[in-house]
Amino acid sequence: MWRMRMLTAASTALAAAVLVVTGCTDGKAPQKQRVSATAERMRPLTDAETLRIADAQQRLIGRCMAGKGFEYWEAERLSLRESRTLGYVADDVEWAREYGYGSRIHAKADMARKNNRNAAYRATLPSERRTAYDLALDEGPGAPRMSVRLPSGGVVGKRVGGCVADSEKQLYGDLEAWFRADKIAGSAGRLYIPKVLADKEFTAGLAAWSRCLRRAGHTYANPGDARDAALLNKLGTAPGKAFEAERALAVADATCARSVKLRSIGQEREKHYVNQLDGVHREALDTRARLQHRALEVAKEIVGPRA
Repeated sequence: MWRMRMLTAASTALAAAVLVVTGCTDGKAPQKQRVSATAERMRPLTDAETLRIADAQQRLIGRCMAGKGFEYWEAERLSLRESRTLGYVADDVEWAREYGYGSRIHAKADMARKNNRNAAYRATLPSERRTAYDLALDEGPGAPRMSVRLPSGGVVGKRVGGCVADSEKQLYGDLEAWFRADKIAGSAGRLYIPKVLADKEFTAGLAAWSRCLRRAGHTYANPGDARDAALLNKLGTAPGKAFEAERALAVADATCARSVKLRSIGQEREKHYVNQLDGVHREALDTRARLQHRALEVAKEIVGPRA
């Protein structure tokens, strides 16, 4: 069951190539190393860099909508620390002590979505203006579409019209190449994640993590089960005590992960199996990384880093 959770998470991961098991790099830019320009371009983006691209896209959409005579509010932003990507293995004890597994952050983001000012604004427009708004934003249901067939045989598609498509073109340049690479690269997890989870080094580390957690008073076979117990089942506690229980478990989880070096083991084994990918998946991973770095350079001219 926890393998399926991993595979589902992999299909929507924002990391450029790897780190599905272990999460994105932190918000700090990596230190410069004496490597070739190609190698530098291929490194995964940090959380801060990924968020900067997203913020730049919001800014571009807003400018475009204003140019077409409509108001547009950029999405409410969480702080950089709140927006941290938690991989399957999380070992930041201080973050866990403050946020647990992030339930209150999720609730904050959900509230922002429910109170979306753009949806409220659109609802106030007369029928003809609403239609014009939809056409301006993404051209609505009749917008042109692009699709890509995944190596597994499935087909995914999206609208490619209006200000949304225009913002992506400005960031990534070749919208079709970006969409294809992003979707195919996202599907690569089905090939390498089962290998990571079955790897002897990783399973040994996982067993050590579980023993450590048991000594701390919690009995879970893997981090996914612990996280689900906190976020989905609320650990069987009363509503007012759920977060304290979540935080206590998250701290124990992160402490044990750090003590047995589970994250570093996962990173190394994941990198090993990702590097074995070839053909269409390898091409997609490389193309996605290249286009993400292009988008980052564009984003730097539009918005500053998130605080």
